[in-house]
Amino acid sequence: MQGATLQLGKFWKIGERLGGGGFGQVYAAAGGGEDAAVKFVKRLPGAQGELLFVDLGEARNVVPVIDQGETEDAWVIVMPQAEKSLRDLLNEIGGAGLGVGAAVGVLTDIAQALGDLAGRVVHRDLKPENVLLVDGRWCLADFGISRFADATTAPDTRKFSKTPLYAAPEQWRDERATSATDVYGFGVIAYELITGRRPFVGPDVSDLREQHLHETPAPLPNVPVTLAALVMECLYKQAEARPAATDLERRLDGVLIPAATAGLSRLQAAHHEQVGKRAEEERSASRAASASERRERLLDAARQNYLSISGTIRASLADAAPSPAAIPSPRDGQWTMRLGQATLRMTPPITASTDRWGDPGHPLFDVIAVAEIGLRIPAGRNRYEGRSHALWYCDALEEGRFGWYELAFMHNPLMARTSSVAPFALGPGPESAGALSSGMDVLQLAWPFTKLTGEDLDGVISRWAGWLVDASSPGWSQPSLMPEVEIPWVWRR
Repeated sequence: MQGATLQLGKFWKIGERLGGGGFGQVYAAAGGGEDAAVKFVKRLPGAQGELLFVDLGEARNVVPVIDQGETEDAWVIVMPQAEKSLRDLLNEIGGAGLGVGAAVGVLTDIAQALGDLAGRVVHRDLKPENVLLVDGRWCLADFGISRFADATTAPDTRKFSKTPLYAAPEQWRDERATSATDVYGFGVIAYELITGRRPFVGPDVSDLREQHLHETPAPLPNVPVTLAALVMECLYKQAEARPAATDLERRLDGVLIPAATAGLSRLQAAHHEQVGKRAEEERSASRAASASERRERLLDAARQNYLSISGTIRASLADAAPSPAAIPSPRDGQWTMRLGQATLRMTPPITASTDRWGDPGHPLFDVIAVAEIGLRIPAGRNRYEGRSHALWYCDALEEGRFGWYELAFMHNPLMARTSSVAPFALGPGPESAGALSSGMDVLQLAWPFTKLTGEDLDGVISRWAGWLVDASSPGWSQPSLMPEVEIPWVWRR
C-alpha cells in the first residue's frame, strides 16, 4: 500500500501506516500540497457505503471528510492529518490525569460536537482514540464507522461496534444506541481525563459488562462538586436519566466558577449528594433489570426443554401401549394417558415466583419453572388417590447449570400425618424449603433430585410405565415404605 497512488476526487500518494482498528487501516497521504490521513474501511456484508458519509453540516469540532471513494474491497475516507489523538495525550501524561482545568477544556470541545450533532447522528463508539487534535481543537472522528458496522449482517462485526471500556449499559444489552449512548462515552472519557484512570477497568470483557451494568464508579476526588455531579450523571445506568447532549456545553461553562453565595454553594453540594444517591438507585435498577432478563431467557430455555422431555416420555409410553386413551400433546407439553382406572398426566410448566422460598434458611439454588407428573386413581376404601412428583427447572446440583429435575415430598413419619396423595409434588416455597433444610421438619424429601436427561430419563420413563401398570389394577395403594429409595444430599444448601 505504501508508495501507491490512489485516485478519488483527486490523486493521493499513500505514505506510512498510521494505525488501524476493527474496521479499517489508516495511512498518511499527500495530494495537491496537502497532507492528509486516508482510512480504508473494509466492506461488510449488508452495510452500505453511504452510511459512512454522513452530512454533518456546520457541526463544530468534527474531523471533516475532505475526499472519499472506494476500492475493490474497501470504502475510502480522506481526512486532515491530526497532530495527535486524545489517547496519545493520555499516554504522554502517564495516568496522572490532566487536571481539572485542562480536562474541562478538552471536554468542552467534545461537548460542542455532541451538542451540535444531537438528534442527527450517533457516534456509538466514543473513546479517546476517536478524539483527534486538529488545528488546535479536539475533534471527533469516525462518525459513520460504528453506524456502518451496526448495519452489517455479518455475524462477527457487531461485537466490534462498541469498545468494552467505554460502552454504555444499553450497548451491553444490545439495545438501540442514542445520543445518550454518546453522553455515557463522554462521561467515561471525562472520568479518565480527570483521574488518569477509567471508571471501570475489567480486566475481562465479562467483568466490564458486569461493571458497566451493575457497579457505581468511585467518587471523583478533589473536583468541583458541579463537575463531579455532571460526570456521575453522564454515567447513569438508565439512558433517559443522563444529561442531554445539548446541555453538556452549558453545564461545563460553570463548573470552574465558585458559587456566588454560601446558599448556592450548599445547594451545589446537596445536588451532588443527590446525584450519588440516584447513581446507586440506577445501579440497583440495572441489576434488577438484568436479573429479570436472565430469568426470561432461562424460562424460554425451560419451556423448550420441557416440550422435548414431555414429548419423549409420552411417545415412549404410547409406543409401548398404543391402545390406551391418550390426549394428543399440545404445544405446552401437557398430556394425559389412561390405562384402566389409572390416569397419568404431565402438566405444563409455569413460572416460579422470584421470592420462591419465603423464609430464611432456604436452599441456595434458583428455581425458574415448575411442572408436575402424576398418577391418579378413584379413591377407594383406603382413600388413596395416587402419587405426584414435582418437576423443577433449577440449578440444584451446580450453580448456574440449569436443567429439569424430578423430586417428590412426604410427611415426616414422626409427625403422624397422612395424605391421600403420597408422595406428592410441591413447588418452591416455605414448606419445600423446610423439607430441604438440614434440620427436622414437618415435610421431607421422598424422591431424590433426578435429572430428566439421558439415561436418567430412560429410568424415569421405565419407572412411571411400571407405576401406570400397577395403578391400572384394583387394590393399588400408597408405598408401604417411604422414602422408597435412598435420598442423597446432593442439592445446594
